[in-house]
Amino acid sequence: MKRSSPWRKLAGAEAAVNRAVAATRVGRYFKLEARKSTFTKELRAGAATFLTMAYIISVNAAILTDSGGPCTVSDCSPVVVGNSTAVPGPECTVGSNPGYEECLGRTKSDLIVATAVAAMAGSFAMGALANLPLGLAPGMGANAYFAYNMVGFHGSGSIPYSTALAGVMLEGIVFFVLSAVGLRSRLARMIPRNIRLATAVGIGLFLAFTGLQAHQGVGLVGASPSTLVTLAACSETEPATGACLGGSMRSPTFWLGAVGFLITATCLARDVKGGMIYGIVFVTVVSWIRGTAVTVFPDTAAGNAGFAYFKKVVDFHTIKATAGRLSFGGLRYGNALLAVFTLLYVDVLATTGTMYSMAEYGGFTDGAGGSFDGEYRAFLVDAGSTVLSAALGSTTVTTYVESTAGIREGGRTGVTAITVAACFLASLFFGPVLTSVPPWAVGPSLVLVGAMMMRVAKDIEWVDMKEAIPAFVTMALMPLTFSIANGIIAGLGVYVALHCYDWARLAYLKVTKVLDERRNQVAATAGEASGITTASTAAAAHEV
Repeated sequence: MKRSSPWRKLAGAEAAVNRAVAATRVGRYFKLEARKSTFTKELRAGAATFLTMAYIISVNAAILTDSGGPCTVSDCSPVVVGNSTAVPGPECTVGSNPGYEECLGRTKSDLIVATAVAAMAGSFAMGALANLPLGLAPGMGANAYFAYNMVGFHGSGSIPYSTALAGVMLEGIVFFVLSAVGLRSRLARMIPRNIRLATAVGIGLFLAFTGLQAHQGVGLVGASPSTLVTLAACSETEPATGACLGGSMRSPTFWLGAVGFLITATCLARDVKGGMIYGIVFVTVVSWIRGTAVTVFPDTAAGNAGFAYFKKVVDFHTIKATAGRLSFGGLRYGNALLAVFTLLYVDVLATTGTMYSMAEYGGFTDGAGGSFDGEYRAFLVDAGSTVLSAALGSTTVTTYVESTAGIREGGRTGVTAITVAACFLASLFFGPVLTSVPPWAVGPSLVLVGAMMMRVAKDIEWVDMKEAIPAFVTMALMPLTFSIANGIIAGLGVYVALHCYDWARLAYLKVTKVLDERRNQVAATAGEASGITTASTAAAAHEV
């Protein structure tokens, strides 16, 4: 009799665990069997989602730190002038002032924790309350607007950091109220189905474009002064413009990322469980090796500092400066209110559109109606997480399109989102490891997720040009303007322009029909009155 292989025993144990969990109250609450999923599949899906969105921990902190956070001129070290010291001026926030740089370092550590906590709380609530496999975290785009448009680089903008945070919280509160009274879902369902489908495709292109760039991906696409974008993968780039200095296709990190891409793509093609994870892990581990051309810890001051932090492995930091920095008094000015309105507009269109696209991709929607199970609670969680994020010092929380990585792995319930939350909780203790995942490890997965999101394009009504053209504009402008909101706005605008004649004609016909019916009623009433009068006159004459 043949002894069963260890893999067969492991598979049997996994199946036993899945059956046991599905039979519990927890399994029934999350509808594991009803949604044709298993406990271990949900865990793998959560891990895949987290690994594809873990970059936000360091990226969001870096972007928001560019605003200067709570750091001001008062944090600058005194300036040495000859044999005496002088009080530094506003220029100290731009140069390399030791005191200001130290404050920025503390701020970045605070914002790493704030990002992880906001993502953890939002993802947990999404899983536990809405039972959806969606990961939440402070969103890209809104953080850049906050840092570079509202507060400005190192506080050079027109809105102070504390006032900007109050604006984010106010936007979250307004968004929560809109969600609570049901207006948010109604506004979202007003988006035509073909625009919703095109939004999913456009987000896929947006993700792929992001994964091909240097800051968030493998660096295959770079800047060009003549064509805007061009083939890059440069060994060296010009910091200000991103133009190639060392020739294209010579970047060692790109070729390592390409290997990771092939590993992940092969796993997906062969339907290997956890396929999204293996490529990321391989590239990350190789990039941790120092002394190589692909290391994430080069022999520089920044690289040495990063490696020293990485060697800690376990480290916990508490927020000291950014939490509770709210000043609502400045919101009475027009520029602050305009910024709040802009954040709200991005949330209503981009965030809501993203959530519906994820539901569409995962097969949760009811078809033409566009609604999905857990929709109401999902909207409340999304808005409430923004309020918490602002209180911690971070920006608008949104549903992450990287959730498609977990959905692709089979995630169908809130267990996936709770797993994401558990990973973000772990990141609070293993920050040195998780914040050292390089962009060229994450980029290939973003490209492949984008490829998988193309499948809904076949459901768009391409034969009807009134539907096809707005859909194309939607999906094209998202990557080309690097804005999900811009794509949705443009698509809806073209949709309205192409349909306004039909709507006007339909309205005219309806008004004409109502007027005709009214005239007929008046004529009928007049006829009845004339008949009654004639009958009365005849009766009177007869009596005479």
